[in-house]
Amino acid sequence: MRIRYDPEADVLIFLLRDLPPVDAVEEPGGIIISYGADGEPVSVEFLNASVRHLTRAGEVSVTLQSPASTSSPATSPAHRATG
Repeated sequence: MRIRYDPEADVLIFLLRDLPPVDAVEEPGGIIISYGADGEPVSVEFLNASVRHLTRAGEVSVTLQSPASTSSPATSPAHRATG
């Protein structure tokens, strides 16, 4: 998964798979979900990301949690993706 922020368009994009979208649905509130030919999501876009407070000063902070291989969850450190 990749995350991109386009500051000119103010769009935060989660790219889930490296496939071209063949269909898209705009949900209420400015969220667009794009689907591949197999019907599975390939991306999720958040329009007006800065207004939604999804970005701060040109950066996006993401915390990823890996699947638990033992009884306690393992959390990776926060990663920063800049736009």
